[in-house]
Amino acid sequence: MHKSVLLKEAIDLLHLQDTDIVVDATVGYGGHSKNILKRIKRGVLFAFDQDSEAIEFSTNNLHTVGTNFTIIKSNFANMKEELHKRGITKVDKILFDLGVSSPQLDEAERGFSYHQDAKLDMRMNREQSFSAYELVNTYSKEELTKVFKKYGEAQFASNIAKKIVEKRAEKPIETTLELVEIIKSAVPMKFRINKHPAKQIFQAIRIEVNDELGSLEKALHDSKDLLNINGRIVVITFHSLEDRIVKNYFKELSQVDEKVKGLPNIDPSLLPDFKLVTRKGIKPSKEELETNKRAHSAIVRAIEKVK
Repeated sequence: MHKSVLLKEAIDLLHLQDTDIVVDATVGYGGHSKNILKRIKRGVLFAFDQDSEAIEFSTNNLHTVGTNFTIIKSNFANMKEELHKRGITKVDKILFDLGVSSPQLDEAERGFSYHQDAKLDMRMNREQSFSAYELVNTYSKEELTKVFKKYGEAQFASNIAKKIVEKRAEKPIETTLELVEIIKSAVPMKFRINKHPAKQIFQAIRIEVNDELGSLEKALHDSKDLLNINGRIVVITFHSLEDRIVKNYFKELSQVDEKVKGLPNIDPSLLPDFKLVTRKGIKPSKEELETNKRAHSAIVRAIEKVK
């Protein structure tokens, strides 16, 4: 079963008040949302997800706590538009948990796992037509290399892309384990000893299929505009690419203008609208790492709107 990562830390950082309007950008299986609802008895929760199964499960799960929530089936990149449709122009707290939920990974047929055989898929939104199958079988060698380098930071990106193009010329690549074997054959044996050679490639394909980083950048920009004064954005990331985007954007929002930095009496109008709540990202505790292996790469960061 799915265990929410950094649950206590994220809830503490949200600094929830009883009447808050809260957005959970990725409801998943409801772990964070359930804990949010318990703390906003007179508030309201808007939760987003693209996955019908997660939405069905979470709806039932959240009803055990309260009814003051709405789950919206949409990519969180559409957060601002979807909230505006419902007459919501300002919110108090926004949480992003960017991890792929355990049921998605564990359900072989979703094609996210490089340990289980399934059709190449990896779509968060199963109504979307573009999947891992299309990517693997239609992208050029150059396009594949770029995806593997950019989103997987893969050392042998070009070799793997070349091998994929060669193999699919014989017949389409249809399953996860077919792809795993091709990846293995394209990297030196010594590279396979310490880590699974498919991990970075599968991550890269998943990010490209779901436009994860583009969606995150848009959603962060929109979140800034949605926040009330004293509102907070809390983000849990699971790899360096996501974390870099969040860290840099939070830094940009909270930075004092270089022209006035260091001056003794800075006009308040020249100070940034946001302040960092976490100077450094918070990582999972030793206890959490021992009980939830999927927490090992997670980091949570938070920012607050001060004016």
